[in-house]
Amino acid sequence: MMVRRRWIAALVLALAIAAGFALLGQWQLDRAISSGEVVERSTETVQPLSDTVSPDGPPAQAAEGQMVQTSGSFVAGDEQIISGRHNGGETGFWVVSHFVTDEGASIAVARGWTADSDEAAAVRDRLATQMSILSLQPLTGRFLSSEAPGLPDEDADPHTMTTVSTAALINLWANWSDQSVYQGYIVDTVAPDGLAVIDSPEPVVEVPLNWLNIFYALEWVVFAGFAVFLWYRLVRDAWERETEEAEIAAGSPDEASGPAPGADRPHANAP
Repeated sequence: MMVRRRWIAALVLALAIAAGFALLGQWQLDRAISSGEVVERSTETVQPLSDTVSPDGPPAQAAEGQMVQTSGSFVAGDEQIISGRHNGGETGFWVVSHFVTDEGASIAVARGWTADSDEAAAVRDRLATQMSILSLQPLTGRFLSSEAPGLPDEDADPHTMTTVSTAALINLWANWSDQSVYQGYIVDTVAPDGLAVIDSPEPVVEVPLNWLNIFYALEWVVFAGFAVFLWYRLVRDAWERETEEAEIAAGSPDEASGPAPGADRPHANAP
């Protein structure tokens, strides 16, 4: 049955369809791999802040973790304490300041870390008076995207800040009024007296896999196998049908032709 001309032609068609499905699966797999490729970038090479990210807009993914530099001055009195920050395996506090660049754009700067809340408050108060007399100065650090605002623990002061959120900080900066602002912050590479330098390692780039494309690729493989199976199933059905017809045709002559001519038939009025 399988070597008959029409079933050979059907097999060629099924294989062609399966090959098309296999090519579509290969394309989906290539899409999954290409979307997960790591773009090499040197985050440790210091770049100008203005060339890395623009204010008043979401930062590009390539800017995340990039070492940047700029110049400007800190705004006195806009320091905030961020709690629940980890540094070298310990939990403590950050002191975050308001920095204005030469171009007039604002950005938050994480100045340093301490494990003691009283020490963080003392440094905050001291920086508020010292920075009021500081002139323009350079700033180098790692740029990180703004964090989402977070709620403190139930037993903590409701005004406690636990994240470096630009949206929350601009509401606390005294003289800020619709100026340009970066949607992120800089982790300073130096720390003032009383604070430790914040641990800010080079970011680890993970390779994300597009599992949806991988699932589609597996679907096309299943479809390709089904095309060949459908051909086999049609051939088998045709073979079973011919076999059944042959068995019927090969039955007994009496069953095939009925009663012989002249055979005695019962009369209608027979008892």
